[in-house]
Amino acid sequence: MKPRFLLDENVEAVILRQLRRRYPEVEVMAVGDPGTPLLQSKDPSLLDWIAVHRYILVTRDRRSMPDHIAAHYEKGGQLPGVLLIRRQATINQIVESLFLIWASSDLSEYNNTILYIP
Repeated sequence: MKPRFLLDENVEAVILRQLRRRYPEVEVMAVGDPGTPLLQSKDPSLLDWIAVHRYILVTRDRRSMPDHIAAHYEKGGQLPGVLLIRRQATINQIVESLFLIWASSDLSEYNNTILYIP
């Protein structure tokens, strides 16, 4: 199964638009889209949602998300993966990184991983 991405509210909307425009074959959604968690959802709710729906979470939240991920694992939870965006990353670098992840890998390769991109 190809990776699918859920962008949280900390990720600029332009990244979603650019991914959809350049690579329409990539399944990418943002928090607040129909069928996803509502805007202003708490981090634990996002983690529960991606675990059930098998989406990799993409976020810039390096402050609170790691603690919530640790708590999720402590409860025995599993995650399909979390991608943390580096501060200096450009929009183009982020879009290309997500496309390369999608094009060159399988969702299972990211199970229970936390990676920095690009």
